[in-house]
Amino acid sequence: MRGRRSLMVASTHGKAFKVYQSWDRTKGRLAKEIEMRVGILGSGSVATALASGFLKHGYEVMVGSRTPAKLADWAAKNPTGSTGTFAAAAAFGELLVLAVKGNVAGDVLGLAGAENIAGKTVIDATNPIADAPPDHGVLRFFTTLDQSLMEQLQRDFESLHFVKAFNSVGAALMVNPQFAGGKPTMFICGNDEGAKKSVGKVLDQFGWETADMGGAELARAIEPLCMLWCAPGFLRNEWTHAFKLLKK
Repeated sequence: MRGRRSLMVASTHGKAFKVYQSWDRTKGRLAKEIEMRVGILGSGSVATALASGFLKHGYEVMVGSRTPAKLADWAAKNPTGSTGTFAAAAAFGELLVLAVKGNVAGDVLGLAGAENIAGKTVIDATNPIADAPPDHGVLRFFTTLDQSLMEQLQRDFESLHFVKAFNSVGAALMVNPQFAGGKPTMFICGNDEGAKKSVGKVLDQFGWETADMGGAELARAIEPLCMLWCAPGFLRNEWTHAFKLLKK
């Protein structure tokens, strides 16, 4: 049996969610239950890995796709989650995750619907990868070093609070990765301090140290980390690493 009492109310830019602390009498310990809805925009490996991770940590999750039937396997393995269109997932989520190919990111936000996404925090896990093969193990981008994909998205969708995260590691390592050297570092950036604080709490739950690099312009430096992370994979089939920032 459990007794439950309200511990606090947090906010993700106008969308409140309750964090409860409950006493699990069967296990004799306190358990946190986080009642927050997360809308995942995407149906690929990154989207489904993060969706499963949010479910693992007690969030309510809806995964959205242009073709929701593509998510049947994920839905069967995750009966507590739900699936729908981009618009349905965007309307459902108090926190949104953008996990699609970079060259369709703007289109997907458009399909999500302005009324469904306005004012929300968006974890931007996209990368501006071009439709071209790697050059000697180096991914090709369709952006330049003077303009990141996230900056473009922030300009086109001004009301959203974008936070770049989860773009510099593979899907298999995104949720509670275990490394002998301790917690890896997730580099993030964005213009809104409250949004970054909310994403930092998620990263802590997911087993990451957070390194806030600054405003949206810093995505020009964070997005290319995808190139560096992928290079050992393309060259030597090594995909089980992550970055860690060391400080004196």
